[in-house]
Amino acid sequence: MDNTTDGTWDSLPVKLNERILETLHELKFTHMTPVQSACIPLFMSNKDVAAEAITGSGKTLAFVIPIIELLLKREEKLKKMQVGALVVTPTRELALQISEVMGQFIEKFPQFTQILLIGGTNPIEDVEKFKEQGANIVIATPGRLEDMFRRKSDGLDLASSVKSLDVLVLDEADRLLDMGFEASLNTILGFLPKQRRTGLFSATQTQELEKLVRAGLRNPVRITVKEKGLAAVAASQKTPSRLSNYYTICRTDEKFNNLVTFLRQHKHQKHLVFFSTCACVEYYGRALETLVKKVTVRCIHGKMKNKRNSIFADFRALKSGILVCTDVMARGIDIPDVHWVLQYDPPSSASAFVHRCGRTARIGNHGNALVFLLPMEESYVNFLSINQKCPLQKMPPITDVVDVLPKVKAMALEDRAMFERGMRAFVSYVQGYAKHECSLIFRVKDLDFAALARGFALLRLPRMPELKGKTFPDFKEAGVDTDTIRYKDKNREKQRRKMLAEQKDKEKTPFPKRNFIKNKAWSKQKTKKERRKKVAAKRKHNEGSDVDDEDMNELLSDTRLLKKLKKGQISEEDFESQITSHGPKAKHKTES
Repeated sequence: MDNTTDGTWDSLPVKLNERILETLHELKFTHMTPVQSACIPLFMSNKDVAAEAITGSGKTLAFVIPIIELLLKREEKLKKMQVGALVVTPTRELALQISEVMGQFIEKFPQFTQILLIGGTNPIEDVEKFKEQGANIVIATPGRLEDMFRRKSDGLDLASSVKSLDVLVLDEADRLLDMGFEASLNTILGFLPKQRRTGLFSATQTQELEKLVRAGLRNPVRITVKEKGLAAVAASQKTPSRLSNYYTICRTDEKFNNLVTFLRQHKHQKHLVFFSTCACVEYYGRALETLVKKVTVRCIHGKMKNKRNSIFADFRALKSGILVCTDVMARGIDIPDVHWVLQYDPPSSASAFVHRCGRTARIGNHGNALVFLLPMEESYVNFLSINQKCPLQKMPPITDVVDVLPKVKAMALEDRAMFERGMRAFVSYVQGYAKHECSLIFRVKDLDFAALARGFALLRLPRMPELKGKTFPDFKEAGVDTDTIRYKDKNREKQRRKMLAEQKDKEKTPFPKRNFIKNKAWSKQKTKKERRKKVAAKRKHNEGSDVDDEDMNELLSDTRLLKKLKKGQISEEDFESQITSHGPKAKHKTES
């Protein structure tokens, strides 16, 4: 179903509750987006919905409003511990955002309570909070929700609580599957009643998603929402129409200089800067804190446990600033007034490119996206245009670029933590590059490692398999013994020195004498093999082989004579006479 209609909330074929309309008016949502006008009436008339809509199209309200309307229509009022609605979403940040929107609407409905179940918090605290205040609406990430179903021994019987469920929403459903939550989702679906309304919202449709639709939805109405009033070509774009999408080509060792110059020239705006790995975020984020003055710089990535929620909330509240992040921020996150999405590293999959861009130009606003490409990666532009229907225009070269790499090197020399971050970032970048989905464009063998190391402002090259056995005359190592670089953190430095001292003591302590040489010559190793064979033969004999004692003795005697003959200790005549004296049986064996 294609839907291009929008209009005021009064134009809906179903009437919304007055208090919901009041909240919409207070939040200045005067008109619906296409996805809202398509989904809300269907949801409210008890239909299952599978909606595909471009990122930033207002999907959150498309399920928040029907959830409240459906709970209001219940014949029996929900009790404290009864869950009427469940929203499952892939990331904590997205769950927080949905919870915030839901909170604004249920303020006028004090009979409903909601709870947020996400990672980064103590699960026991979640259990106690649930038991104390109850929850009619649960907004959760799959991992934590699955964990809560196993908390019966802690006094929470969530399986019983969800028996009253009316509505299930899977938001960013394609990402739920991409992130490996399929097993968790199947477990969660197993606890839920079959008689429920289900909404599945996503920016893209995949085969895996189709399986989920068949498993979790009953006769769903499928909705594909396109933007209104676009030309035929533009209408098929997967990015918002008000998004200006650019690319720029930089040499490997000039890329970071270009980024810093761009951010300095746009200081009073709000930026998301995407890097390919957590280690790159840690390293470049610290560098940007120093290099872009009087601007708030925040870092967020998937390996952060407890800080992510507060960092996300802080950055949302800022009017200008820089958020350095990985793809953990690429989906569904709504940060107000993002002016530029800067992709320093192209993402490992083409679909993630679209989702990154969609962090700006949300719900009708204008926004800009810029991806930094190396000269050998320029064919990625055509690939995106064809594969993702995402056309890019070339940006004029950034002017007045300043070389900041010596400053980054100085930071590494001043603090071992920074030096180590740079090494980890370089290694993780190369490993990530090797795993890129577009392996015909992004090939490790095409990387200029010397220029790359210069671009990372490394003091020396790390030891890694990709560099083994290669020389890099174009890369000059800093004339410093990197082992002498200290940590700025005195406790860390103290710990390092202690470990170095322990290592030195170990080297001084003589090893106990052993009866073997570690790297023996090949000939010695052969002798050892023969000795093992003899031991095995002896063991076989002792365990009861077919050879009797008399035969074995004769065989050993013949072998000794043969050795003497080879060494010249006896003549051939002596050998013949002695070997025949053993009897016909032994003679036969020797001759054979």
